[in-house]
Amino acid sequence: MNYLKLLAICLLCVMVAMSGCSSKKTISRVDTNETIDLSGNWNDTDSRLVAEEMITDAQSRPWLANFLRDNGKNPAVIVGAIKNLTDEHIATGTFVGDIERAFVNSGNVRVVAKPDEREGVREERADQQANASPETVKEFGMELGADYMLIGEMNKITDEEGKEKVAFYQVDLTLTDLQTNEKVWIGQKKLKKYIARKPYKP
Repeated sequence: MNYLKLLAICLLCVMVAMSGCSSKKTISRVDTNETIDLSGNWNDTDSRLVAEEMITDAQSRPWLANFLRDNGKNPAVIVGAIKNLTDEHIATGTFVGDIERAFVNSGNVRVVAKPDEREGVREERADQQANASPETVKEFGMELGADYMLIGEMNKITDEEGKEKVAFYQVDLTLTDLQTNEKVWIGQKKLKKYIARKPYKP
């Protein structure tokens, strides 16, 4: 019996000692615009900055001025698939959202809803036919057709040796005229990150 009591006391001491050594998790609220790189992988800052830079470049090219000259109105763009061909999980939906935001906020380009978004809008329009007042009901067949489609892909090359790694990202976007299939803008953005893994020091 004394042996069992001694064993129980020893186990209790070990558990107390282990709990005292465990680290506590600290969570802090930070500004969403603050750049924080932990893993070196593609992150929210990369998504936002690359989208803004590429859309700014796209709107500085002749296609936009030519469309305004020939049509007297801002072009409508639909953002299609952005393929993730890297070896890591990238939320391409967030990147597409950043692209659409950059277009809309510029005031130079109108953005058309994507197919999955249009379904919800069409359901609402159908519901209005039976339930909305005649003065506010929205008609079918009045949707804005896109003039251009933007598609693209994301690639990554990794070079690693020991505790050092270089991650090279390349984003390619193409804007195509939906009437003629003409590519009116081809954009490319390269991003390189150096990641050094320092030896652990207790």
